Amino acid sequence: MTARIAIVGGGPGGVTLARILHQNGREVAVLERESSFVYRPQGGSLDIHADSGQIALAKAGLTAEFQRIARHQDQQMRLYDKEGTLRLLDESSEGERPEVDRGHLRQMLLDSLPQDVVRWNQHVTSVEAQQDGTCDVIFAGGHRERYDLVVGADGTWSKVRPAVSPAQPEYSGIVFVELGIHNVDRRHPAIAKLVGHGMTFSLGDSMGLMMHRDANAHIGFYAAFHGPVDIYAGKSEAEIRAELMKKFSGWAGNLTSLIAESDEVVGVRGIYWLPPGHRWKHVPGVTLLGDAAHVMSPFGGDGANFALQDAGELAEVLLQKDWRQQLPIFEEAMAARCERPAAAANAAILKAFSPDGFTHSFHMMQQLIPKARAFPAKS
Repeated sequence: MTARIAIVGGGPGGVTLARILHQNGREVAVLERESSFVYRPQGGSLDIHADSGQIALAKAGLTAEFQRIARHQDQQMRLYDKEGTLRLLDESSEGERPEVDRGHLRQMLLDSLPQDVVRWNQHVTSVEAQQDGTCDVIFAGGHRERYDLVVGADGTWSKVRPAVSPAQPEYSGIVFVELGIHNVDRRHPAIAKLVGHGMTFSLGDSMGLMMHRDANAHIGFYAAFHGPVDIYAGKSEAEIRAELMKKFSGWAGNLTSLIAESDEVVGVRGIYWLPPGHRWKHVPGVTLLGDAAHVMSPFGGDGANFALQDAGELAEVLLQKDWRQQLPIFEEAMAARCERPAAAANAAILKAFSPDGFTHSFHMMQQLIPKARAFPAKS
């Protein structure tokens, strides 16, 4: 009999898994807490890697669709010091990590499925593994549904993870405040030139500004610093901007102009992670992928790509007759694959936002991008 599979979480990892299973004739339901695709902003850009995320999209039969929304021209990199001086520049657009807006990627994946596969407004509170190897999904209000397998693809604060692991995400001590600027080329050409096409960093004073060009002439950026995760709780957007301007008051005006001219404060997010190499004893009827299994620092750009890769590899397991026996092997391979990159990404963000963060990041980027041009600091 075909297994009944529930995927909790309708992000890129969960929907990619659903797409591959559905196109191979498997019964699957995606249980998404949000009420619709437009429930909240989807966030900025992702770079989708040729050796992980793009492979999963190929398994899903979506390479052509991905290439239509991918922005190969936005693979540049810039590094500024806090004085606003450009110190490192890579203007190449020939890499294998094209950018794509998160919203465009998610919409592409949702469009690849029949509308009834993703069930919106499904508030999953927990799951319970059963002695016969099945698993119950418990919804707000107490309603239960039983499946042969429940996949937790529900992110950092997964409601599925407690069924297999007691691990809780740890707070790094670093806060990201996300802001955005619309129609930047027309309204703020100097900011558009500063950011360029790709990712732009400015580091100093154990803080940073990280900027990225999105589709439709939008600039998204993060003001990052050490502090409590609830630092701006109850504050208005105007109050948050004012406090950020004060915090970055010693920085050059071409950098702080992003804060001053921002159109929106998208959100305030703490950076959390699970212990690198997070593992659990296999529980029949339950498994995890993506941030539910191995949430890590965003430095390195592997989080979303690993979620896609997890989905592709898990789908291949679930298409086998002996998938139940293969699941523990998949879980161990996933943990081993993510362990070193997660540890490196977590260490990198702490180093970047340290007193010598600019110098460390400058030399690290030079090693990673040897073709990048270096420029001297202002005397």
